[in-house]
Amino acid sequence: MAAQSIALWLLTTTMALQAGTSWAQLSTGFYSSSCPGLYSAVKPVVQSAIDSEKRVGASIVRLFFHDCFVQGCDASLLLDDTATFQGEKMATPNNGSVRGFEVIDAAKSAVENVCPGVVSCADILAIAARDSVVILGGPSWDVKVGRRDSTTASFSGANNNIPPPTSGLANLTSLFAAQGLSQKDMVALSATAYKKHACPANFLYIHGTLFEDQGKERHCLMTVIPILLAT
Repeated sequence: MAAQSIALWLLTTTMALQAGTSWAQLSTGFYSSSCPGLYSAVKPVVQSAIDSEKRVGASIVRLFFHDCFVQGCDASLLLDDTATFQGEKMATPNNGSVRGFEVIDAAKSAVENVCPGVVSCADILAIAARDSVVILGGPSWDVKVGRRDSTTASFSGANNNIPPPTSGLANLTSLFAAQGLSQKDMVALSATAYKKHACPANFLYIHGTLFEDQGKERHCLMTVIPILLAT
């Protein structure tokens, strides 16, 4: 029940965060002909990273949500700053905080080895986030792909759209509503409810980590998610 619940929340939220992409254009078979080895190329990279450091899986999920909260799930967060371009990596919610970029880079390299110039970084990030949940004990689901990578980024959007840990209820509600998410979605992904159940304040929070501690976080997941689903 708990594992299915977290997958449900991740999947529902992922679908709602497709603001920058037309959902109708996405499909599970988008690369079936052009890159049939896509999924088998990504998962071993994610598995290896998590084997080396468990919290990397949580970092990838968090990286995915930080990307999706600004311009949709378009990999804009992966763009580096240049002399003439300001990306999102140095925005306050991301700078020195968001991790996992090297895993996505490695997954991209693995995919390029089997089908160069075909798969977007945005799709690789979405697949890696799903694989992270599966590897860390959650169930699997089909990832719809076909996203295109953004050539633009929004530094101000990252600063304004991603909720800080200190956000109050009104601000959180507003920020999540702007992404098409309800208060129930917000509670499932924010720290507020978890403080009441002796869980880490950042557990499952956009700014937090998922399954960082394989014991305590799992206990909190099993305790809190059923409560949230009953509300």
